[in-house]
Amino acid sequence: MASERHVNAARSKVFGEVAELYDASRPGYADTMVTEVLEYAALGDRAAVEVGAGTGKATVPFAALGIPLVCVEPDARMAEVLRRNVAGYPNVRVEVGDFEQWQPGSRRYGLLFAASAWNFLDHDRRWGLVHAALAPGSAVALVRNPHGVHDAGLRAELAGIGDRHGITGSPHRFLASDIAGGEPGNWDQAWPDTECRRDGRFTDLRSVRFREDLRYDTDRYLGYLSSLSAYRILPDDHREQALAEAGRLLDAHGGGIDVLQVTDVFLARTR
Repeated sequence: MASERHVNAARSKVFGEVAELYDASRPGYADTMVTEVLEYAALGDRAAVEVGAGTGKATVPFAALGIPLVCVEPDARMAEVLRRNVAGYPNVRVEVGDFEQWQPGSRRYGLLFAASAWNFLDHDRRWGLVHAALAPGSAVALVRNPHGVHDAGLRAELAGIGDRHGITGSPHRFLASDIAGGEPGNWDQAWPDTECRRDGRFTDLRSVRFREDLRYDTDRYLGYLSSLSAYRILPDDHREQALAEAGRLLDAHGGGIDVLQVTDVFLARTR
């Protein structure tokens, strides 16, 4: 367990190496997701806290609605881009540091959300930390954007490249048909529902899913891969070789890749 925490902590700090690329290549979050979260949270005039805000992919659509936000981001380089992206929103404050060491003090929030950051938090402590940051009856929203490849043959070839270079966690490890239907936990046991139920301090658990077909051209998809922790932790030569092989493969398949992007939202409320 200690080694897993170390790996997660290390992975959470690699994005800053390519903060600008991350900001340019990562997909954003749909307005429908923001609407779903806010309707559930019923914030009123209460503030929200975002954990692992990155460069603001999920921050900006909440900030644009005037929600008072505190963004906790562990990497100062990512936070620099985040500050630039929210410069027009005086309702946003950015605090640099690990969520595990972050101190809410006397502040208690009406909503805590994390977009593609939950898995990087200390698995033994995260529910307790979330609970401590929230006022009674407040909401937690955990969001992720898994991808599924429509072309089974292309997915298999991309998976082969990943296997040769020891890459785990590539966004193309699933077929679109693997993730298209049913509840998130049916295909990925990392979904937080079971863990949250076991914790016992939360109620009104819900899972909501949105779907969108996306087309990445080769350059954008390689940029996206380059921004992922699974690729950032590779030795430079291995990463460049893996990306070059993926690029040649995508060019040979029409210059890009068609994927199903699923936005999964987990919602719960403190008792």
